Amino acid sequence: MPFTPIPYPNNSSYSDDEMLHRSESFWGDLKQRRTIREFSIAPIPLEVIENCLMAAGSAPSGVNRQPWHFSVVTNPAIKREIREAAEEEEKSFYEHRAPQDWLDALADLGTDEHKPFLETAPCLIAIFSESKSPSENGFSKNYYVSESVGIATGMLITALHHAGLSTLTHTPGPMGFLNRILDRPKHEKPFLLLVVGNPAAGAMVPTIRKKPLSEFVSYV
Repeated sequence: MPFTPIPYPNNSSYSDDEMLHRSESFWGDLKQRRTIREFSIAPIPLEVIENCLMAAGSAPSGVNRQPWHFSVVTNPAIKREIREAAEEEEKSFYEHRAPQDWLDALADLGTDEHKPFLETAPCLIAIFSESKSPSENGFSKNYYVSESVGIATGMLITALHHAGLSTLTHTPGPMGFLNRILDRPKHEKPFLLLVVGNPAAGAMVPTIRKKPLSEFVSYV
């Protein structure tokens, strides 16, 4: 389908001072974001999740193919099934596949194969990448799939934080069980399992350090 050019719809123009204020405000909000592992069981409005997914769906993608699918899971029985399958994979990983340096790196976080948050959190979002998309002739290959889905996922996490929700990125490997449990086709590959909700009362997070700008930015 050909792209028809239209005038750029965002004609907002900010002064340097306004841009500085907006960027500082946005950074101030995002630096409060933390990954949590203790979630409240309190439900969250589906409309909030849908608005955040629409924000994610506005992400740029290779040839505008939008090669992603988001499965929203709130059914307790399906969440339990996902937890059981994920813990089985995680147990195998921790006991047999994880290199020692990875286990050493995780030691301070206190993580193991037990993932109760997959049941207690009110919402799971399984994110799939699509290697191809339906077309008039069957399927068309997608391009820059990992990059596109990664950008959309980052925008989703940011949108959820902006809405006041907390998240946890979970990547049990392999994740093929998500296709089976959520009835997704083979050309969709599980990319990430996002746990969403409000923090449990008294939820704790580890003390961490983020790199200062000088350690991850260069100017040429």
